[in-house]
Amino acid sequence: MKTFKTTLLTIAALLCSISASAHDFKVDGIYYNITSSEDLTVEVTCYWNYAGSYSDVEITIPERVTYENKTYSVTGIGEGAFSGCTSLTSITIPNSVTSIGERAFVDCSNLTSITIPNSVTSIGKEAFRDCTGLTSITIPNSV
Repeated sequence: MKTFKTTLLTIAALLCSISASAHDFKVDGIYYNITSSEDLTVEVTCYWNYAGSYSDVEITIPERVTYENKTYSVTGIGEGAFSGCTSLTSITIPNSVTSIGERAFVDCSNLTSITIPNSVTSIGKEAFRDCTGLTSITIPNSV
């Protein structure tokens, strides 16, 4: 029994030492995951699967972001990126974004309108589920 407890404590210590981060980096209040180191592309994400990672009322996603002397193109909004961000009323998506992940804006109850640029070719399932304040959405023919 003592060996089992020691093993459990060792496993717990190892798990605690692992970074509890679902993002690769953060710049100007926005979290990003690197999607390609070769092509230098990233997607917007949330902080460790935390619903409501963003508390800003208005968010503007940049076309490019620089981190550690590398400039990345922002090409996606990842799965659940803005999930539960109830204070979000407006978001500006750049023309560099080509995809919006599943449940990207779920439960953004104060998001009232969104314009999706022509560059977007895919929108994941339930991307706007329970966006009860959403009264206007423009989806391009490219989707």
